[in-house]
Amino acid sequence: MLQVTYIRENKEEVIERLAKKNMDAKDLVNLVVELDEKRRTTQVELDNLLADSNKLSKDIGALMKGGEKAKAEILKAKVTQSKGRVEELKELLNSTSLELQDVLYKLPNLPANIVPEGKTPEENLNIFEEGDIPKLHEGALPHWELVKKYDIIDFDLGAKITGAGFPVYKGKGAKLQRALITYFLDKNTDAGYQEYQVPHLINEASGYGTGQLPDKEGQMYHSTEDNLYLIPTAEVPVTNLFRDVLVNESDLPILCTAYTPCFRREAGSYGAHVRGLNRLHQFDKVEIVRIEHPDNSYKALDGMVEHVKVILQELKLPYRILRLCGGDMGFASALTYDFEVFSTAQDRWLEISSVSNFETFQSNRLKLRFKDKEGKNQLAHTLNGSSLALPRVLAGILENYQTPEGIVIPEVLRKYTGFDIID
Repeated sequence: MLQVTYIRENKEEVIERLAKKNMDAKDLVNLVVELDEKRRTTQVELDNLLADSNKLSKDIGALMKGGEKAKAEILKAKVTQSKGRVEELKELLNSTSLELQDVLYKLPNLPANIVPEGKTPEENLNIFEEGDIPKLHEGALPHWELVKKYDIIDFDLGAKITGAGFPVYKGKGAKLQRALITYFLDKNTDAGYQEYQVPHLINEASGYGTGQLPDKEGQMYHSTEDNLYLIPTAEVPVTNLFRDVLVNESDLPILCTAYTPCFRREAGSYGAHVRGLNRLHQFDKVEIVRIEHPDNSYKALDGMVEHVKVILQELKLPYRILRLCGGDMGFASALTYDFEVFSTAQDRWLEISSVSNFETFQSNRLKLRFKDKEGKNQLAHTLNGSSLALPRVLAGILENYQTPEGIVIPEVLRKYTGFDIID
C-alpha cells in the first residue's frame, strides 16, 4: 500500500508513474488527497474538542470545590453538548479512515525508474541469456507425451480425483519432483536462507498484507465456511510471519525459504500453451523471501537474481532473464525480473521464476518496521522470488534431457533421485 504522505506530497509524480502500469490513477489519487484532508481536519476538530472538554471538566471541579455550583452547572451543560459532537466526529473519522484505506488498496505499487515502458509481455526487456539450446533427436516429444510414455505423471487420474490441472506424480516422476524440491531448499539454506514450514491456508488479513487481496480474489481458492484462502505462493504466509513486527536494524537482512504446494484457479486459461505442466491449479514451488533495509534492497534483489542463475546453470538448462515492463508487472511489485527456460520440444520459452522488490508496499500493509540507529521506526523493504517453481522446470528437464534411450537426469540431481535415467 502506498503511503498517504508520499501521495499527498508527490501527487503528479504518482499519477505519472502509475501510468507506466497502464493505470489512469488521477481520480483515485485525487480522492486519496481529498479523503486524507477530510480525515486530518476531522482529527484536528476532535482533538480540539476533547482538549476543551478536558479543560472544562477541570474547571467544573474547581468551581464545585469553590462552591460555585451555578457556574459549574453551566459548564456541565457545555460538556454534555460537546459529547454528542465528539461521538459524531469519532464516527466520521472512522468512516473516512476506512474509505481512505479502501481507496489505497486499489492503487498498485509505483514502478521503479528502470522499469521499461510497455503494455504486453512482448515488450519486456531481455537483459540476459545463457545456455545452449539442445538439438533433439528425431521424434522428440513434448512433456505431456513423455510423461505418458514413461508413466511418471498422470493428468487423467488427477482429473478423476479432483479436476483438470491437478496431476498425479508417479514412480520416478514423484522421485524427480521430490529431488528438485530438496535440491532447491538445499541451495537456498546453503546461501543463508532459514527454512520454514508454513500453513497452506491463510486468513483475510494475510491476503491483504501481501497484496493478494483485494486484487486477486478471483485467482484464489476460497474456503467460504471459515473465510480462509488456499495460498497462491509461499510468499504470502512467509512474509506474514512478520506482520505487526518491529525488528531491530541489526536483525536485517532476514532471509527465509519455504516449500509449499500452491493453488491458483487460473480462471479463463485455455489452449495449447497451457497443456500439461505449463499451467496447473495445484503445483509445487520453493520460495525465497527477504526483509531488507531500504538502502540495501536493490542490491539484495540483484543477489537473488544471481542466486537463481546459479541453480539454472547447475541444472544446465538454457534460460533468459527479462525485466518486466510496466504493463506486465504484478500489482504489488516495484521491479520484477522473470526467468524463462527454453523448451526445445515446444519451441517456446516457459516462465519458471519471478524475483521482485516490493519496497515498502507490503510492509506498509503489514506494519512491518525496524528501529533505526536514531531509535525511529521505519518501514522495511520486502522481496521475494521463486527458487524455483517446479512444473515448468520439470517440463524443461523432461523435454531438453530426452534421448532415444530415455530421459537423462541432470547430474546435480542424481544424488537426490538415486537414478540417472528414466527409461
